[in-house]
Amino acid sequence: MAKKLSSVLGVDIGSHSIKVCEVKAQGKKAVVTALGTAPTPEGAVDHTGVYNPEAVGAAIKQAIQQCGAKSPSIVLSVAGLQSVLVRKLDVPRMDPNQELKSHMEWEINRSIPFAETTIQSDYKVIADTDPSSPNMEVVMAMATQTAVDTLVDCVKKAGRKPAAIDVQPLGIARTLSENYEDMYGGESVCVVDFGHVSTNINIYRGSSLMLPRPVPLGGEMITRAVCDALGLASDEGERVKSEELTIPATAQASMGGFGMDFGGGTTTSFDAGAANPFMDASPTQAFQPAGYEINPITGLPEDLPAANPFADPAEVPFDAPVAPVAPAPVEAPLPVAQDPRTTQILNAVSPILEELVSEIRRSIDYYSSQGGTVNRILLCGGSSKLKGLAGYVSRSISIPAEVLDSTKNISVSAKNAAGDSHPEFAVAIGNGLHILFD
Repeated sequence: MAKKLSSVLGVDIGSHSIKVCEVKAQGKKAVVTALGTAPTPEGAVDHTGVYNPEAVGAAIKQAIQQCGAKSPSIVLSVAGLQSVLVRKLDVPRMDPNQELKSHMEWEINRSIPFAETTIQSDYKVIADTDPSSPNMEVVMAMATQTAVDTLVDCVKKAGRKPAAIDVQPLGIARTLSENYEDMYGGESVCVVDFGHVSTNINIYRGSSLMLPRPVPLGGEMITRAVCDALGLASDEGERVKSEELTIPATAQASMGGFGMDFGGGTTTSFDAGAANPFMDASPTQAFQPAGYEINPITGLPEDLPAANPFADPAEVPFDAPVAPVAPAPVEAPLPVAQDPRTTQILNAVSPILEELVSEIRRSIDYYSSQGGTVNRILLCGGSSKLKGLAGYVSRSISIPAEVLDSTKNISVSAKNAAGDSHPEFAVAIGNGLHILFD
């Protein structure tokens, strides 16, 4: 950002909807003065990024007009598995100015995973918790020049000026810091951004990003499962998902499906001495399990069953011990008669939600194997509004889970913002908070 701004529009371009949040700075505090959404034009955005900047720009403009925002400047996130890469690296401790700059230039040049080699990049040192450690932690982000140019074009088509381009995990970090610092500032928190076509599982220590992990699994898959089970069109399936689907209060993930097994089941644990299966194992050595090709963008093995929402959890391609997880005590529910339609819906979506829990659990297991402890889980993104999801995740993993409140400690004067925790605005609000943090 060329100069300090007093207000800005935070924008989150999703594959299903576009979210806009106007944030104004009042001293060292932020005030949300407008919130708006618009449907993402069909075919304009997918999991790889933005395809149609003209259509997306028009949708951003629509969302701005709908909420009455006035700020001329926009901060937005670059997203897409083929457009952006975010990694946390352990690098040798060195002078954060000249030495680290040269080292990170080398790291970035050797880590470019895209076919396009013209990129924009940046990095940030994570606050030290152990100054005596021989290494320091750095978050590195890079995006293709094409993706950056496309976003700038979207902003111009919307009739606004680009102030900064960020990445989703760091936008969420600002939302987390602003709203939960007093409550969970000393804890490690797993934030699950459950989107329409993909999910980002990010673990933060305080507000510092410790583990970013994208997973190709989203709420669209639940909608599709509902449509297939009931023979519905996509719009009606979306309505059924939002209005009729409620995860039972006694359900938890298991091999048997919803509420079928209250014995807990098993979880895949990573060997504490193993390399990181999600990203570079060290500044100079990338992890590659024998027999598996690494996807250079996600940092995951190509054949990892995580990409398949219906994969058998037993077919995990890592030679890791399987250890039972002590489940939270659950009282056996009384038999409850369910109508056939409800049973049909639950049976259809059960494999997808079980896979979501499996991916969250695997990320937490890895972080735990590195000496960290996740104290709680926060859910955000549009699909986090699925009724009963937070309780289901909490019971399944035995870690407290709740829906992230994006305006918990932020003053809101937007007319249409009352009575909601706005989990779908976590990234947009975090982008708007750029004016306070950067």
